[in-house]
Amino acid sequence: MSKRLFVSVDLPTELADEVAAVQEEFADASGLRVTDPEQAHVTLFFLGDVHPSRVKTVKSALIEAVEAADIDPFTARVEGLGVFPSLEYISVLWAGVSVGAEELTTLHKAIEPRLVDLGFDADDHEFTPHVTLARMDHAGGKELVQEGVRELDPVVGEWTVEDVRLTESELTPDGPEYSTVRRFEL
Repeated sequence: MSKRLFVSVDLPTELADEVAAVQEEFADASGLRVTDPEQAHVTLFFLGDVHPSRVKTVKSALIEAVEAADIDPFTARVEGLGVFPSLEYISVLWAGVSVGAEELTTLHKAIEPRLVDLGFDADDHEFTPHVTLARMDHAGGKELVQEGVRELDPVVGEWTVEDVRLTESELTPDGPEYSTVRRFEL
């Protein structure tokens, strides 16, 4: 049975309360479904469903990519808000990465071509380091979200990024549950 996988940099659980506090600002926005603050992360590459026979090859490509990126542990800071794809049509509400964005982008640029070479789909948009806070199921609370993005400038916090993870996402009735398949130390 295939596994739903992505490559991520995870926020430490100590920042979960800060993530939740930002999400709480949007509690009255109808149609907004928040993510689990305990599972907050920056996605570097989404692989999708991967057959178990391919996982070893993916791990090898990630070892090579992280080595090639040549990034030492670094500080990342999550602050500010944004949306995808636009304020007019919101599908995702996110917190941005200010400090550490360059390192995350370097990691993404090392990872993406190696995984695309293995047959995975490249992102169809420019990489923007971010932490997904919520997804919009319908536009009921769009104005509230637009107002919050324009007026709020929250700081979630900072931490030292020491690894990249291959993460499995198991879809459950209560939302996705993430587990680390493998860590790749910087």
